Amino acid sequence: MARASTSRPSIDPALDAAALLRRVGFFGLFVVLPVAAQVARRATVILAPIAIALIVIASAIDGKQRPLRPAATRLVTSTVFLAGGLVIVWSALSLVWTPFLGPATERLLNLVATILMTLAAYFALPDRMRSANLYLLPLGIIAASIVSILFGLFGDTLLRNVPEDQSSVDRGLTLLALLVWPSIAWLRSRGRDMEALGTAILVAIALSISPNVTQILALAAGAVVFLFATYRPLVAVRAVALVCAGLLVTAPFLPFLARPIGIVAFGPTAPGVLTIKAWQKVVTTEPFRLVTGHGFETALRGRFVNLLPNNAPTTMLFELWYELGIVGAFAAAFALHAAIRHSGRSATATAPGAIVPGAMAAFASAFTIACIGVGLTVIWWITTLTITVLVFVAVERGQFRTRRPKASLLRPRAASPKPANDD
Repeated sequence: MARASTSRPSIDPALDAAALLRRVGFFGLFVVLPVAAQVARRATVILAPIAIALIVIASAIDGKQRPLRPAATRLVTSTVFLAGGLVIVWSALSLVWTPFLGPATERLLNLVATILMTLAAYFALPDRMRSANLYLLPLGIIAASIVSILFGLFGDTLLRNVPEDQSSVDRGLTLLALLVWPSIAWLRSRGRDMEALGTAILVAIALSISPNVTQILALAAGAVVFLFATYRPLVAVRAVALVCAGLLVTAPFLPFLARPIGIVAFGPTAPGVLTIKAWQKVVTTEPFRLVTGHGFETALRGRFVNLLPNNAPTTMLFELWYELGIVGAFAAAFALHAAIRHSGRSATATAPGAIVPGAMAAFASAFTIACIGVGLTVIWWITTLTITVLVFVAVERGQFRTRRPKASLLRPRAASPKPANDD
């Protein structure tokens, strides 16, 4: 009697290699990068491209990403992309009148390269994210928080022979303040509210140990928006979009409103009040420049040649108007408004109770950091925003689940297939 042949699933080495590369890429993006950013100054700009390259190679092998042509068509015809493209085009045109042509050109090329890297990663993300990959995100945030707490408490002992670099600490905490929100969104979408709360508390402790209040204020702003969006998601989306875009549009008028308040609250010689005074002087002495701007990269390098006062603000609200004028500021405000509204609609369509509050909190935290004191086109900051965007896209694509039918005592039912994102 012939022996019955048993059917075995075919093994494809290419698919196995793609799965391994993707897992390593997400592990590097979700775990290694947040932890390394707490101790290494350039971890973000070095590790992010490596992790993204692995994800892109994996998608090129197994083709699990969304169809490229329709996805690219939807993206390039969206209002967010067109408005953002106008900002880049105007930045390129401003090279004609910028006094720092060489450094400005280099910075613009770096910015374009970062945007292209973001687009490549966006198109390479799987259409359906596996839960096994997304659960790496809260694990990475927890590990990074623990590392940050240890270095905050015992940094003098652990880094006795290493010169302290406050910028690396600030960058690592900034990454924590942003990535905590997609972590919370993912955990809440899976019904793990207590784990989400524990992650938020751990990140808050890590930020509180640092003497820099920027990340603490960003986390507080995100928490307020998160609570608001939890109960009124649609109203919160409109409010966040309106506030962020409105502040960008009305930025030249802010020093005239803020300085009298600052004088009453802190006195006329307080450093913050003097910074606002320098901003006010720039607006009043060169009103024509509010139209064209001074050109790309002038806000940073102008301080070294006395083109700007040394105490001029280093915030997005000031630098955007100073460098790109009304055209760049209005285009950026429109792009930001459209991005927030689009994110709210996409999150509402998938899992509004979990994704919308986290997305709006991330926007609020990032905007707070940009308004307090991060340069407009600093590459590590742009890369951090890129990572946050990609993580939220991954979380949004993980919001699908095959529901299993309830067991019946009257008649048996066939078992439903295992959810693809949970295998």
